[in-house]
Amino acid sequence: MKNEEGAISLEPLPAIGSLRGKTFVIKYGGSIMKNEEAQKAFLDDVAVMRQYGVNIVIVHGGGPLISKWLNKTGIESNFINGLRVTDENVMEIVQMVLCGIINKNISLNLSLRGINAIGVSGIDSKLIEAHKKYTYINGEKVDIGFVGEVSNINETMLLSLIKSGQVPVVSPVGYDREGNKYNINADYAASFISSSINADKLIILTDVEGVYKDINNKNSLIDYLTLDMIHDYIKDGIINGGMIPKMECCMEAVKNGTRRVHLIDGRKEHCLINDIFNNNGTVIDGKGEKEKCQKVI
Repeated sequence: MKNEEGAISLEPLPAIGSLRGKTFVIKYGGSIMKNEEAQKAFLDDVAVMRQYGVNIVIVHGGGPLISKWLNKTGIESNFINGLRVTDENVMEIVQMVLCGIINKNISLNLSLRGINAIGVSGIDSKLIEAHKKYTYINGEKVDIGFVGEVSNINETMLLSLIKSGQVPVVSPVGYDREGNKYNINADYAASFISSSINADKLIILTDVEGVYKDINNKNSLIDYLTLDMIHDYIKDGIINGGMIPKMECCMEAVKNGTRRVHLIDGRKEHCLINDIFNNNGTVIDGKGEKEKCQKVI
């Protein structure tokens, strides 16, 4: 994908030209962030797509690195119902890792590839307004600290950056009107952002190839889902466990303005470019237009 001078080559990928002006929101996280080769391929793919005129917003996670820095500083990590209990000390580490280390590394590496990338957090220009999230144990409300749910997105700020040719790289740290800062699930932040700007596609990089009818049968990958199908599969227990909140997140994105959601395996090199041509993983579409999902978009 690169020529002799190291610049990214555009010649092998003429079909991407049909995506010029489209807007993709990409949730970046999981195992791909631990794999240097996969990271490099991801950044190269983003650079190629941007050079073809695709508008891109990246929303990243960073749970493993947060845990690493909590261990380094001697702060214990506790989870309730899969959510990290986030007191003031933990929130300081969350902000340092998400808004600092990870966010700036991504924007730097894109910039080194000739892409105008700018790292921002949800507290910049009031990008992600949030409110406190609670969880429940046996029906009893439990306070898990500075964990937030998205209330509002400043889409004007994002659209202004996109219009100016920038790739916004967003860390999912939000704020409330009292000045509190919140740790927000990156899937949900990406979902709200994609809906707020009416993205053509939300791409969620996962640690699996997509949604399976049977997780133990790799031949049972579901390549296409509508909202009704997701409801039925959850009811029947086909979609279960940790995939339920991810599917609920995808459903909300489609309901609120995102045209289509793709779940793809972020561990595979050049997963983004391959998805454009092959629609890998699981496609979630709210309009029941499976045939159109087989095209480049």
